This record gives sequence, structure tokens and C-alpha cells, in this order.
Amino acid sequence: MIPNLSILNLALVAMILALLIPLYQASRDNNIWQTMLALSSVSTKSSVIVLSISVLRDDWMLGVFGAIVLSVGNAGFMLLAHILKRLEEA
Repeated sequence: MIPNLSILNLALVAMILALLIPLYQASRDNNIWQTMLALSSVSTKSSVIVLSISVLRDDWMLGVFGAIVLSVGNAGFMLLAHILKRLEEA
């Protein structure tokens, strides 16, 4: 077994590997809605990874940043989706 790796570190590695799945999906799909969905998934997973790192390092400033990204990170995607929907209607 690998020394000095706790269960949280292994979970962090698993989260980083799970982050690669939507990136692969976004790179091979030409549909803009599927790409936006994959990128919003990346945004959410990245903020959860930042929160996990802040718990591991006991750094609450990093945790506040992760919480802000988690709460407002997908708002930009929602606004972009609304603009794209309006452009398709026009």
C-alpha cells in the first residue's frame, strides 16, 4: 500500500479522476448544450475539490472561496443559456 495516503487523499484523487470525464465529453461533443452541461459539471466538481483541499489543509479562507464558487459558479452558465435561447428564438 502507498504510505502516507489517508482515505481523504484517496478520495481527492478519485474526485480529480472523476473531473476528467466531463472534460472528455465536452471535447468530443459538438452540441453546445451538452458542452455547457459538461462544463457546469466541471465547475461544481472543481469547487467540491477546493472545499476538500481546504478541509485537508485546515484553511478556511480557501473554504470560503470554494463555497462562493459553488454557490455562484453556475449562475454565469444559466445566464449564457438564457442568452443562447433568446438568440435561437430571434
